[in-house]
Amino acid sequence: MSSNNPVLGRDPWRQDAASNPYQGQYSSQPQWQGQYQQAPGQYAPTGQGAPVAAATDRMTVDDVVMKTLTLLGVVLVAGAVSWAMIPPLLAPIALFGALGIGLVLGLIISFKQVTNPVAIMAYAAVEGVLLGQISKYYENAYPGIVISAVIGTFAVFAGMAALYKFRIIRATPKFTKWLFGAMIGVIVLMAANFILAMFGVNLGLRDGGPLAIVFSLVCIGVAALTFIQDFAVVEDGVARGVQRRFGWFASFGILVGLVWLYLEILRLLSYLRR
Repeated sequence: MSSNNPVLGRDPWRQDAASNPYQGQYSSQPQWQGQYQQAPGQYAPTGQGAPVAAATDRMTVDDVVMKTLTLLGVVLVAGAVSWAMIPPLLAPIALFGALGIGLVLGLIISFKQVTNPVAIMAYAAVEGVLLGQISKYYENAYPGIVISAVIGTFAVFAGMAALYKFRIIRATPKFTKWLFGAMIGVIVLMAANFILAMFGVNLGLRDGGPLAIVFSLVCIGVAALTFIQDFAVVEDGVARGVQRRFGWFASFGILVGLVWLYLEILRLLSYLRR
């Protein structure tokens, strides 16, 4: 099961890629097929009556939830400090500095599949600084917009979690292909709009007009649907009995989706307030 989340963009539980940190520890066979490749002190073939893994060392859904809440707490604290302590003169430096550092750190964590909680919490802190500055700008322009965006973000996330739990939306192969195509289309349009804007060409995707509102709704929809794929990846990892520390990587992927969703909702609300 792969994910279309920019972080969980491939199956992190597979061992057939040389760069995968799970290599040599887990079989690519699903747990329900009853076979795991043995790793020292952890796994043995279930058909021989040996324990699959120490229960305390396996990732659980509750563990991923707690790690995600921890990262959100770091974002909240860093965002509050950024909002209150950084003077307007230094705001551009903080904004673009956090943007650059967050991009580099996020790519490293994603492609190296880092499970170190210090590195991942550092990323959350940087994102908090970035969101603090962006949120402050929007709040000054449209009072009350930030709390509305926060409520909207968690409402959408909770809704997608419910849709996944009750299997109303499933991460089927057809769904995965459709979602992948939608994400590629959104990213291409964003890149084209940004590049053309530098040359004075306005595609109308971010100017607050009717087309911009429709585009933001599409982005919100795509961002929300990526959680379905992420939930499936986490569920698959739990079923395979991956080590508990990989819950940090799963939580990191969910955090990336939440940040994207929040920014898109914030942008949409600003259009509607104009």
